[in-house]
Order: sequence, then C-alpha cells, then structure tokens
Amino acid sequence: MRPSDAAASVFRTRQAQLSSWLAAAGIHACVIDDWENQRSNNVRWLCGHPMDGCLFVFASGKTVLVPWDVPMAEERSAVDQIIPYASFRRSWRDLLTAVLRQNGIDETPGRSCELPSRTSWLRWKEISDDLPGVRILLRTDGFESFISKARQIKDAAEIAAIEKAAAITDAVIELIEAKLSAPGGADSVREIDMAQLIEREALGLGAEGIGFETLAAGPSRSWAIHAFPACSAGPFASQGLSILDFGVKVDGYSSDVTLTIARGRLSREQASMIGLVQDAYGAAMKALGPGVSPQEVARTVDGIFAAADWTMPHGLGHGLGLDVHESPAVRSQGDNLEPAFIPGMVFTVEPGLYHPDHGGVRWENDVLITATEARTLTHARIIRIA
Repeated sequence: MRPSDAAASVFRTRQAQLSSWLAAAGIHACVIDDWENQRSNNVRWLCGHPMDGCLFVFASGKTVLVPWDVPMAEERSAVDQIIPYASFRRSWRDLLTAVLRQNGIDETPGRSCELPSRTSWLRWKEISDDLPGVRILLRTDGFESFISKARQIKDAAEIAAIEKAAAITDAVIELIEAKLSAPGGADSVREIDMAQLIEREALGLGAEGIGFETLAAGPSRSWAIHAFPACSAGPFASQGLSILDFGVKVDGYSSDVTLTIARGRLSREQASMIGLVQDAYGAAMKALGPGVSPQEVARTVDGIFAAADWTMPHGLGHGLGLDVHESPAVRSQGDNLEPAFIPGMVFTVEPGLYHPDHGGVRWENDVLITATEARTLTHARIIRIA
C-alpha cells in the first residue's frame, strides 16, 4: 500500500532535515544509493523505498528516486519525482550525470555534489570528468555521518515497529523454550531445525522476515562468537552449551536477541561462564539510563570479566534499527563513540564468553532509552534443560 499521510510526512521531514544540512554545509546535492553490491538502508529511511534504487536529495528540498522496480517505488516511496533506472541504460554513471544535469547542478560554477563515502576513486573520477564544473565530494564525515546521527534517535513510528518486532521475538522465544523443555523435545534437534522454526513462526506471526541469518550453534560450535556456517545439520541443545542468535523484522526494523541453552550437568568451567555472564548482564542493565555513558557501562562489564581472568572478545552492544548494527556503539573503546545514552536510542546488551573446549555463553536483549529509564524490549534468557 502507498505510504499513509503520516508515514509520508515522516519521510518528508527527514528529507527536509537533510536538505537543510546540505544547504548549511554549502553542498547542493547528495546521492544515496542502494544496490545489490552495496546496500544502504538510508534510502528506505529517507523515502520508504525498500531496496534497489538511487535517491538524490537537493539543498533546494527536491528529491528524485531512480528505482529498479518502478511499481514498488510508486507503492512505497514519498519523493518528488520517480525516474526508471532503465531510462539510463541501467548505468549508474549515466543516471548520476543525467539527473544532476536535469536539476541544474552543472549550470553554475562551484556547485557541489556529495557521493557515498564508499564510492570508489574510479567512480569519482568518471563523474568528475563528466561534470567538470561540479565539485564531486567524497568524505568520511559528510552527509552519511549526519544521517547516522539522526537515525540513532528513533521516532514514534520507528519505536512502534521495533516494539512489534520485539513482541514477535518474545513469542518465538516462548515457543522455543516450550519445545526444548518438553519431555524429549531437545532430543535429535538439529541446528537447522531451530533456524527453520524461527523463520516459519516469525512469518506466521506477521514479521516481514528474519532480521539476519539465524546463528544456531550446538555445543560443538558455540565457542565461536558468530558460528560459521550460521547453522548446520549438527545437533543442537545436546549436552553442554548451545547458542541461538536471531532477529525478526517489522517494517524494516529488526530485533536482535541471543539465547543460551544449557543442557544437562555442566562442567565447573561452564557453570562459571554462565554465572559471570549473568552477573555482567545484571550489572549492565542496572547501570543503563538516559545520560549514562555507554563506555562506562561497557567498562563495568569488562571489569567483571577481568576480575575472573576472562576477556569478552566483542563490544557490549550496538545500535539497532533498519540496520542490525548501527549507532550507538556500546563498547569501552573504539571509533565514533557517543558520550551518553539519549532518549530514543535502541540498542542491544549482549555480554558473552567463549572457550574452544567449554563452548560459549551469550545473553542478548534489546533496550530502549526513554526520558526516565532503560526499558527492556525483548526477554531472551539463559534456558536450562535437563
């Protein structure tokens, strides 16, 4: 169905914010593209078109979408103009130069257009040669940084989509626990069975799809942070520690949770790992809130593990939205760190420990920062079965 008036208004507001930023920066246009070889959910965030297209945003406020699937664009997007990709011989170079010329970017000396930072030098050179009077910009701190900052604060519509994804996720978690806890329910279960169950049940409950490839790792493979392959025909939930990492998608927005299934009598090392992850998770959730430093929360968890001579080999969490990994980063060090949690941020909390002999333990849930608290959206847990 076409975007509702409310949805179209949201997209138009986002476009206007970017146009204003471009004007203030002295940039006359920017290009956001989303193709099979280089995906970007910025197109969907700005106009609603779900995949395969090139979006032009001008400082004047005008927007032009060049989609591969025109009927889909007409059905889902809110833009000023739609031009079929086929009109440009299916050439990114041709469509870029033509749309910029059609909108007068080359008519006045000194005009500028910013391309995505991942654009190759060869592509930049082609466009620069085609439009010699236009400054073609490639920057790591350009319009994409502005969009990234804007996207980390979710509006009401985004929060509603994430909450629906979380509710479906919780329902799937209940089904998983019921299946594995039933007498004989965990016997002969394969990793692939769990992955297929999650996708089938999520779609049946109204999800758009799974948020990412489900990671189902039985005791022989749970030592990997992200098992490869993501799942196999091997046993799941047999004796020891199994990890199940999955998400479901609603209106493009994904959940992201991890369950650990502990079956049978565990070794002293395995029990210690579970206890430490539980302590770390509890300490992190207690520390979260608006105005709190993400780095301080991550350092608290790092300290718990270090005191027991363990090191967590990944960050404590990451932002969540149209992309499964986006801002803010919840870690003790690294690039692009945010000084504080702000209302509207949605992110994961996922302490984990891994050992090649004992397996892995990870506990992950999704959290929304409100004006007064950190609200847990999903309810994944460590599941113990006999």
